[in-house]
Amino acid sequence: MLKKHPGGLLIAFFANMGERFGFYTMMAILVLFLQARYDLTAEKAGNIYSWFYFSIYALALVGGILADATRKYKTVIMFGIIIMFIGYLLMAIPGMTLGFTVAALFIIAFGNGLFKGNLQAVVGQMYDDPKYSGLRDTAYMIFYMGINVGAFFAPYAANGIRNWWLRTNGFAHDASLPSLCHQLINGTMTDTSTLQTLADKVSLAGPVDDLALFAGNYLELFTRGYNYAFGIAAGAMVISMLVYIFFNRLLPNKEKTGKASGPAVSGIRFNFMPLTLRD
Repeated sequence: MLKKHPGGLLIAFFANMGERFGFYTMMAILVLFLQARYDLTAEKAGNIYSWFYFSIYALALVGGILADATRKYKTVIMFGIIIMFIGYLLMAIPGMTLGFTVAALFIIAFGNGLFKGNLQAVVGQMYDDPKYSGLRDTAYMIFYMGINVGAFFAPYAANGIRNWWLRTNGFAHDASLPSLCHQLINGTMTDTSTLQTLADKVSLAGPVDDLALFAGNYLELFTRGYNYAFGIAAGAMVISMLVYIFFNRLLPNKEKTGKASGPAVSGIRFNFMPLTLRD
């Protein structure tokens, strides 16, 4: 399938797949992490999630304008990868404040804005060559397969690393426990029977004698497992970065060839692209 396509398509595919794997690893657990770590209500955690998602698409406009103005699409994409990596790395640090986490999310959104639309534009630029123009739609189908592959495995990685960390430290996973632990620690719990039952159930070492000690330990381990999952996202960005650094010479360089033909807005060329499961 790839024999008739330019070599840069495979590079864009893997760079995109790594970035999407990291992104959806984080998105699979973001709301759960915010609630467990900061004792946020579902509404408040959902608001942060929504604003983060909005920022990604709003900042894509900034990334497109920057790439169009400088004609350095590949450089802007590279900076996007680096900035996203920094954001995920910050999210992986345990014990940070809510403000710190929100700032890290903004960094990720900004990096994504530099990366996402401009990589799509570069894929389109490869097919401006008449030799490849007839393969444009097929190329985007292959390119977007990278999104779907990365997104498919991401939730398994996020949940797997969290559950592994809990079991390593003698506990099983129960998503209802963080809220109850916060209630006990905050002094708002009037009946501890439910917490005691669940604590005994998830404790692999046997019944829990000290609920206060259990609550603090379980919350710390539960949220640290999520931090490690964010570290997996950072690792995925490293892979995406290495692929891009070593093979980006196969991608077109518009800053050398001048302005591209055809109308473009914010780094994204108007092309008919196949419908995909995820974007």
